[in-house]
Amino acid sequence: MDLTSELETAAWRKAQRSGTNGGDCLEVAPLSNGHVGIRDTEAPDQAPFVVRGEVWAAFVHGAKNGEFDF
Repeated sequence: MDLTSELETAAWRKAQRSGTNGGDCLEVAPLSNGHVGIRDTEAPDQAPFVVRGEVWAAFVHGAKNGEFDF
């Protein structure tokens, strides 16, 4: 699946609280067929990482439940 043109016009968004951590943020964009694009706000010209919606949902669930806390 080639999402190149879709990624160029994607509606990227970041967390509302992203201004409080010095700019170290990720942006996400919904894509076709339930995919989600993920990119670093400090490197928007680099190719984003694309995952299935189910993978993104599992990550968000884990993050909300502290699964990735150090």
